[in-house]
Amino acid sequence: MTTDKVVVGTLAGAFGVMGEVRLKSFCADPAAIADYVPLTTDKGLTFHQIILTGQTTNGFTARVDGISTKEQADALKGVELFAERSLLPSLPDDEFYHADLIGLPVHDTGGVFLGTVKAVMNHGAGDLLEVHGGTLPASILLPFTRAVVPTVDLAAGRIVADPPPGLF
Repeated sequence: MTTDKVVVGTLAGAFGVMGEVRLKSFCADPAAIADYVPLTTDKGLTFHQIILTGQTTNGFTARVDGISTKEQADALKGVELFAERSLLPSLPDDEFYHADLIGLPVHDTGGVFLGTVKAVMNHGAGDLLEVHGGTLPASILLPFTRAVVPTVDLAAGRIVADPPPGLF
């Protein structure tokens, strides 16, 4: 599921009335988001410069080229920011970009198809894979730990899981 672009953050609305934005970074080093410019959006916008001006709860305040008013900043609230994969650091073997996991099929240790990764989440206690499809009536949140997910094989395009009894 390798893509040329990876989500590195989101715009979270205006900060003040002079065009500054609130910016959420999904980078391992949150401040590094400014190093991965140009950042693009799915709306076709490209931002060639991001200057972090401060910190706020769960993110930064920033000046972004092309955004100069509160209204412009508010109109982009929730918009994802994408960086070119080639600008991002390579990862160790046991770390993955979320974009590489989304869409991968999940099988149990016996080879039975459980579903497909819909999203990767973290609500504070560790990463979770949202698995849907297959025979599931609704999405299941699978802990993304080595004990529960012993194998992620990006080359083969699959995940092997050993879920706790009763989860599926």
